[in-house]
Order: sequence, then C-alpha cells, then structure tokens
Amino acid sequence: MTQAVCFIGYGRFGRALGSLLHAGGLEIRAFDPRAAPGTMPFTSLEHAVRGASVVVIATPVPAMESALLAVKPLLGATQLVIDVGSTKVGPEEVLRRHLGADIPWAATHPLFGPVSLARGERPIEVVVCPNPLHPQAAERAAEFFRLIGADIIFENAPEHDRVMASTHVLAFFLAKGLLEIGAGEGVAFAPPSFRAVARTIEAVRGDAGHLFLAIQRENPFARSARRRFIDALQGLHESIESARDTGELDVPPLSLPPLDEPPPALQETRVLIDELDRELLGLLARRLELSRRAGAAKAAAGQAGVRDPARERAVLGDRKVWGEALGLDAETVDDVWNAILLHSRKAQR
Repeated sequence: MTQAVCFIGYGRFGRALGSLLHAGGLEIRAFDPRAAPGTMPFTSLEHAVRGASVVVIATPVPAMESALLAVKPLLGATQLVIDVGSTKVGPEEVLRRHLGADIPWAATHPLFGPVSLARGERPIEVVVCPNPLHPQAAERAAEFFRLIGADIIFENAPEHDRVMASTHVLAFFLAKGLLEIGAGEGVAFAPPSFRAVARTIEAVRGDAGHLFLAIQRENPFARSARRRFIDALQGLHESIESARDTGELDVPPLSLPPLDEPPPALQETRVLIDELDRELLGLLARRLELSRRAGAAKAAAGQAGVRDPARERAVLGDRKVWGEALGLDAETVDDVWNAILLHSRKAQR
C-alpha cells in the first residue's frame, strides 16, 4: 500500500517538498484554503488527514498553532506530525503543548528551499529535534526525509536556533539590507567577492516575506545576533574613519611560514585548486540531479529511450562556443562534455 503524506499548508515550500516525495512514490495530499484551485490533490481537511502516515505542518510559523488546533481532532496515535519551520524553539513548544504524549510528533527544519531544490543543489540536509515524549518520533521523521535522499542532523531546538541566529539570521539580515539600498543593481560589472553575496540577495528576493520575518522574529536568539552584528559594523566604520587621521588600521600582524614548507604562493594555489575542485564536484552533483529530473520528465511525457541526439549536439556546440570565449581549447571542452553527457545518460536510465 502506498504511504500517504498530508500537507497542512501547500505554499511554495510545501509544493517543492511534495514533488520530491511524489517522485519517490508517496501519495501526496494537501489542505490549504489559500491555495489556488487545482494546485493540490485534496481540498477537504478530513479527507487529507485520514489515513496519512505523516502529517506535515507547512504553514508560516505564526499560523502553525491555529493549523495544529484545526487538525488535532482528526489525528490518531499511529500518525506522525512534523513541522518544517525555520525556527524550532517556538514550534516545538506548540507541538508539545497541543499534542503532548498523545500523538507522535517531531520538530524539523529542512535546510533547503524551493530555489535551492530547483537549482539541484546538494546535499539536502534536514535538522531533526529529538523528542523525549516520543523517543521514536525523531527517527521516524529522519526516515521520512531520507526518502528524498536527505542527510539528517539531530540537534535540540535551542541549539538549532542559536546556530541559525549566527548563520541564517545574519545572512538574510545582511542580504535584506543590501537589497534595500539596491546594492549591485544596474551595474555593468562586479568583482567575484560581490557575486557570492549577490546569490544570497537573490535568495532573499525570491523568498516569501513571511519567511524573512519568521527568521528574524521567531528565533529567540536573532535580536541579540543582529545587535552584535550592527555594533561590529559600527565599530568597523569608526575604525575606518579614524584610520583616515592616523593612516593606520588595526590589522593582525603577518606570520612567516616555516622554512621547510612549500612556498606561500604554491600553498595558496593548491588550496584554491582544492576549493575549486570541491566546487566543481558540487556542480557536477547538481547537474546529475537535474539530469535525473529530466529523465523523469521524459518518462512522464511518454518519450521512449533516454538519448536525444539533437539536444546533445546542441549542448556540445554551445559549450564549445562558451569555452572558446573563455580561452579554453575546443577539443578539451568536447572531451569533458562527452564524459558529462555519458554520466547523465546513465543517471537517466
């Protein structure tokens, strides 16, 4: 019998996660009064919840409690309830208060979103918070997310929120500020140092407004993290201004490497090559995931076979042109992309 998963709330994230689970062979149900007609499998709350092995509360964090109250009378002791909010202290307390020891539950945070899934970014990681009231619930939640190939990180809710305050909160806070002042907009060029920041800006631009507010307001450690960041920026600004008068900026002294180590230029080059190789492998993994997705789309469309010779010729031709524009040898580009296409065909089979 096919395992059924019920989503309470079926916005962008719910649909993205639902599509992954559906591709893994699960039956997807959803209830969301705000969703457009025809965008989800069910419209009746009772119909969506009945018989589902996992119930996913995928509403914005502030709406989670009212959603849980609506669904609670329909739940049974064999079902597992999880949330997917970006903060964990508050949602965990809501789950504990309303489900307690009666209904198995676990607080979780998928560390990915619709944009990263669409881009094929890997690895997929999910934080799962152990639950003393239901010792088996965390492992059940972990097995659920492993169905989509996720790596599981077990962590308690307060520590999760502390980590998010020093990473997620600050990254979105910085990007939102740069977005507000139009940083990088309409410029003809930008250095590599800004391009990495620009990707975060685009992530904030593409996310729903309620997500930014939830990250900033629902995390109990966010306010102090922002305050420390603002104070550090102010201190840095004052140091820069004072350096105009003294001609010096307080920087750590240089340290000389031991004489038996390779020359600094060679060490630096090797480190950069290692970093680039890791990045290349990550990009290849993303491309492989997108190839699998293309194969699934072909199968759904009833297209026989895997190979598309016309498409492959076009890909090779374009890559040679792109490579030549970057000063790369056409024969080398041809060799590399033939190997990539061979790997993609294997993945699609």
